[in-house]
Amino acid sequence: MRGAMVAAVLLLAGCATTGKQAAAPAGPALQGSMPDAESAFASTYRPWPGVATVIRNVTIYDGKGGRVDRGAVRFEGGKVAAIGASVNEAGATVIDGRGKWVTPGIIDIHSHLGNYPSPGVAAHSDGNEVTGPVRPEVWALHGVWPQDPGFSRALAGGVTALHVLPGSANLFGGRGATLKNVYGRTAQDMLLPGAPWSLKMACGENPKRVYGTKNQMPGSRMGNVAMMRQTWANARDYQAKLKASKGPMKRDLQMETLAGVLDGTILVQNHCYRADEMANIISMSKEFGYKVSTFHHAVEAYKIADLLRENGICSALWADWWGFKMESYDGIQENLPFVHAAGACAVTHSDDADGIQRLNQETAKALANGRRLGLQIKDEEAWTWVAINPAKALGIADRVGSLEPGKDADVVLWNGDPLSVYSRPEMVWVDGALLYDTNDPARRPVSDFELGQPGEGDRK
Repeated sequence: MRGAMVAAVLLLAGCATTGKQAAAPAGPALQGSMPDAESAFASTYRPWPGVATVIRNVTIYDGKGGRVDRGAVRFEGGKVAAIGASVNEAGATVIDGRGKWVTPGIIDIHSHLGNYPSPGVAAHSDGNEVTGPVRPEVWALHGVWPQDPGFSRALAGGVTALHVLPGSANLFGGRGATLKNVYGRTAQDMLLPGAPWSLKMACGENPKRVYGTKNQMPGSRMGNVAMMRQTWANARDYQAKLKASKGPMKRDLQMETLAGVLDGTILVQNHCYRADEMANIISMSKEFGYKVSTFHHAVEAYKIADLLRENGICSALWADWWGFKMESYDGIQENLPFVHAAGACAVTHSDDADGIQRLNQETAKALANGRRLGLQIKDEEAWTWVAINPAKALGIADRVGSLEPGKDADVVLWNGDPLSVYSRPEMVWVDGALLYDTNDPARRPVSDFELGQPGEGDRK
């Protein structure tokens, strides 16, 4: 049965409809002289078939901060159809979830699954192109190994979508991609249709350490900013030439990505820990007319939460990772709730193949730490940190991140309160298709790589 299930996954390939992209930041639109680089690597994702389903008598966190007690949700045709105290049950498979919870699927905004897959050996290390500090031309998608066993473990943790990013060795690390958490023959089979591409950037210790030890620039934080500013200046020159061009120009893959950022179609996801460096990046973004979508890791976000709120920038944060290097030393365990309480966009992220399996628990830890300091944040509000907030930061909130009619039916049924360490997903649907059932070993996706090996499909 497992083999048949895997085979079914691998046979699913085709185009799907596109969704809206995130609102464009400042910058003139580019003319038609730039090739449509994205079309060559467009999504071939096709949802699994599902059946009309109603889950009733459950506590619902809708992902936007709302809660329905003893409620119900109906989904069919891959979309959420209704949510409320009761819904039409006609023609649907009905699940009585008394004593259980329903949430939208978890979205991990910062993952390296596929780029640093399991088993973690050197042959699988494809997350950093450490050949120069400016590498916007590389795409994480082209390094994603779709057979990574980590995808199914993340699904068992309730993760239905994830954003795979290059690493942080470089100032400009390359493009990131948003995936639906389903197995496919290719990474394009997993690519969420219509999701904007991102550009991974990094400030701080990593780039200056990687290249400074090679006696090349950048070797300091001064060098980091100088190289980034010069690169953006070059990109503005390229954009101007592109606009003025009366015909096709010689392609420059680096500049195509950067021009996409300046044009507002590619979103900046910026690795940055310290408050002062985040402020520097914000100033630089205004100098060159682009917008930072999210600061990742951002252990000092609590120090500038008002600045982040005013600039509409999200913070993707750990619950309690800090102190593992100097720029992470001033992290606090109340970072997430402080950012939330300031009215800024807070997101729980993993950056880890194990942590992605327990993002509900990471959220619960941060929530508890905030409450100990008097921040009275409701459970359903905290769930926005793994639902609508990462969806907004990735430009996909029109499709996922909340249980609303018309949105993708990415749904998780939990066997208890999802913010309890004792709870875990019981069933997980992606686009209305039941892809994981803890009580049915046959309904646990297994990658082709795992077939026939000890522990295939096991949950951690």
